[in-house]
Amino acid sequence: MITVGLDAKRIVRNGTGLGSYGRTLVNDLIRRGDADMQLRLYAPDEGRDALRSQVIGDGCATFCYPQGSPSALGKAWWRTRGIVDDLRRDGVSVYHGLTGELPIGLRRAGIRGVVTIHDLIFLRHPEYYHWIDTRLYAWKFRQALREADRIIAISERTRQDIIELGGDRYADRIEVIYQSFAPRFSAVVGREKRDEVRQRYKLPQRYVLSVGTIERRKNLLLAAEAVELLPADIHLVAVGRQTSYASELPKGERIHLLSGVPDADLAALYAMAEVFVYPSRYEGFGIPIIEAIAAGLPVVACSGSCLEEAGGPDSLYVSPDDVIGMAESMKMLLRGARGRSERISRSREYIRRFEGNDVAARVAAIYRELADTAH
Repeated sequence: MITVGLDAKRIVRNGTGLGSYGRTLVNDLIRRGDADMQLRLYAPDEGRDALRSQVIGDGCATFCYPQGSPSALGKAWWRTRGIVDDLRRDGVSVYHGLTGELPIGLRRAGIRGVVTIHDLIFLRHPEYYHWIDTRLYAWKFRQALREADRIIAISERTRQDIIELGGDRYADRIEVIYQSFAPRFSAVVGREKRDEVRQRYKLPQRYVLSVGTIERRKNLLLAAEAVELLPADIHLVAVGRQTSYASELPKGERIHLLSGVPDADLAALYAMAEVFVYPSRYEGFGIPIIEAIAAGLPVVACSGSCLEEAGGPDSLYVSPDDVIGMAESMKMLLRGARGRSERISRSREYIRRFEGNDVAARVAAIYRELADTAH
């Protein structure tokens, strides 16, 4: 029996992004049905019931928490150091840091380490972070590299960033394994569900959709300004947590900002949109692009990071400061535009490389390889 530990903090706390990555991977590993692999999910607390319950239960995955009721500082210490004793006690031979972190002392304890690095935006673009956060994230990144036996980069862009900013001595430990997407996004959303979601959020009949935190790096202002250049019945619907940056967006009836949207409604929001837009200046991968394509949407994204890797050759890409280019690209992908359905079809074929079972198989193979050499 191989016992694998996974960092589940974001699984139980984050509705999107890192949380989605962890839940999707864990569920894909469970669906593989490896009888000799036990998964233990380590979180500092139970988090949110609605998120924790998204991990499918068939007995091979168990949530684990620190003993007692530690304070916030105690929880942070447990994730950084104290967890190693729990891993040894539980017979964990391989531990996977799903969000770029590994605890101190893992290698010394004889436990093999895997870390997923999503992006190094805090080093590439520190202007988007508080300087204290930048230093903390940089320390965690370098600590993880020291502890890791294998490093999973979620894109080729991220692999190159790790080598450039972390050191080429780690190059032979890195494997690019793209993120997978949840199967629900490619499922047909029924008319009743669509009508219910449209009414709940007072959605316009025609809209361009964007999904992601509404913050400066995500550059939603580009999409908002571009929509103003489209026909008057085309609106922008943006789903994501709002920061102070949201106040810089144009005010008007055509801009709709939605926060706190439950996961169960997201597929319907994709299904009713005409175009998906992802104007971010820099990403490690961009999983919402994959979700949108799976849902049958054409995509416009920005050049300059890794989004071409996610969207493939049949999505459209513009400079992150090109309002006219963004508007023209959106217009080319609206319903009724020439070649739209062909682009969607080819893009759906392209994203087959990101389907969950292949990702889970590759990750499971790393676990087995490392378990065979664990002390």
